[in-house]
Amino acid sequence: MEGLQSCAHGGPVQAELEALGLKPGDIVDFSVSSNPFSYPPAVKMALGSVVIDRYPDSESTELRRCLADELSVQPENIVVGSGSMEVIRLITTAYLGRGNKALILKPTFGEYEVACRIAGADISELWAAESDSYAFDTDKTVAAIKRGRPRVVFLCNPNNPTGSYLSQQQIEMMLEALGEGLLILDEAYIAFTEGEWPSTGIVRRDNLICLRSMTKDYALAGLRLGYAISSIEIIDNLCRVRPPWNVSDAAQKAGVAALGDSGYLKRCETKIRRARQYLMAELSTMDYNVLPSKTNFFLVKVGDGRRFRAALLKRGLMLRDCASFGLPQYVRIAARTMDECRRLIAVIKELMGRGELDVSS
Repeated sequence: MEGLQSCAHGGPVQAELEALGLKPGDIVDFSVSSNPFSYPPAVKMALGSVVIDRYPDSESTELRRCLADELSVQPENIVVGSGSMEVIRLITTAYLGRGNKALILKPTFGEYEVACRIAGADISELWAAESDSYAFDTDKTVAAIKRGRPRVVFLCNPNNPTGSYLSQQQIEMMLEALGEGLLILDEAYIAFTEGEWPSTGIVRRDNLICLRSMTKDYALAGLRLGYAISSIEIIDNLCRVRPPWNVSDAAQKAGVAALGDSGYLKRCETKIRRARQYLMAELSTMDYNVLPSKTNFFLVKVGDGRRFRAALLKRGLMLRDCASFGLPQYVRIAARTMDECRRLIAVIKELMGRGELDVSS
């Protein structure tokens, strides 16, 4: 489509690595905010039973049943996608057309805007303020909703890239203001969020869709697996525009196996939280401005995010510079194993000692 721009993402870019003489296996990747620990052991066994000579279950029936049991909803309240990104495209296909209004709370995940532009929607933006550590202001959001009357509002909660997190009361204020509009509550990072509240308790409302990502929760990035929870009517509408066989047999079986390990997420969360707290504390002692975060990643103000990222990439450490989010002075760092986090801090200290990194407050 003419004028449509793609969205930048974290993770290694092959051409960039080759120019530096690096291979993907050489990189410790702090730029992708997914679970840094290996997928549940049962997943490997499940993948041994994958069938590739016939089509997968187009309805993802068993996986939806397992998710429904886990979330205390009905299978009819769930649609599964090849990553939550596919579900975002389903939403804009089903609910947005040329001239419909969409409101995006920024800074945030760039694929919301791409999906809205593909649908031909009229997009408005509401930016959080740096003085508020880029946390969204509920009163301003409610006012923008009442003023603009959007068909759809996109809100990432906890937000990517800031890690800010809104309460149930704040979300319900937005839902009331929306009326017949639709709130897309993207909870891709909810599994590792402090003080999370059960959004599944309000998904039966007729103007809310909650997005989740098993890709990020269970370290399944190579398989792509996400889902939406909403009212039966909304899920039915999404299913009408969903491609057949959209989720592979491998992804479905891996998802079922992952859900069967009931203690996996809690084990990972404990280690991730410890690593995140370590990183934030160490960077703060080096006089970096570290923004508060409720989830497994956070922002650091470094002056020139691209330069900071480039210096570390040469040492095999990848961060996410935030220019594509409209925050060129920041990098985003996601917690990894403690050994990897200690290596990152050691390299930053070394480069600072050489005068190769700036400290910006």
